Amino acid sequence: MWNKKRGLALAVLLGSTLGAAYGADQKKPDLQRAEEIVSGRCFLCHGLEGESSSPLFPRLAGQHAAYMARQLEDFKSGKRRSDTMKPQAAELSSEEMLALGAFFEAKKPQPHAPADRELAGVGRYIFQKGNAFTGVAACASCHGLKGYGTPQLPRLAGQNPEYITAQLQQFNKRERTNDNAVMHAIASKLTELEVKAVAEYIGSLE
Repeated sequence: MWNKKRGLALAVLLGSTLGAAYGADQKKPDLQRAEEIVSGRCFLCHGLEGESSSPLFPRLAGQHAAYMARQLEDFKSGKRRSDTMKPQAAELSSEEMLALGAFFEAKKPQPHAPADRELAGVGRYIFQKGNAFTGVAACASCHGLKGYGTPQLPRLAGQNPEYITAQLQQFNKRERTNDNAVMHAIASKLTELEVKAVAEYIGSLE
């Protein structure tokens, strides 16, 4: 059940961030409605705490509310194609999308040790410095040294390596149909080893 004190704490925590991202005049997100939606459908894939039920699904804990709301809008409009997410987003209002973003942004991401530390070490180099020999830009140049991103760019820190790998492959093949212009140019230059290494390192970030 929804706890009023918990809801108030979440609203206070998110107030400054959401005010900056969406403007002071916008109505505060309805976190109670968000929890109802999450417990009714989202939890099946993404978990109640945003930790995901499978490594193939993205972890949403700590993700930026504004970014998440935009992705849901893109799923709804078809700009980002997904047979799974389009029907889930179809009936959501813009206010509900923002509320869902706020709900998951307030969840604390959990640290995950890398399965292969040597591979993660290679990924750390690519993430922080890129590859000057092949023209691969450093991931940190957009997503930040710690992978925290911005309201416009996704938080990568702690994301499932399998999900990151799949997204980079989709960008490379132009199967990811939004945010493609910049990411295709980067993903198309990554070797399979670099993709796996970067994904492994990203998954280990806290």
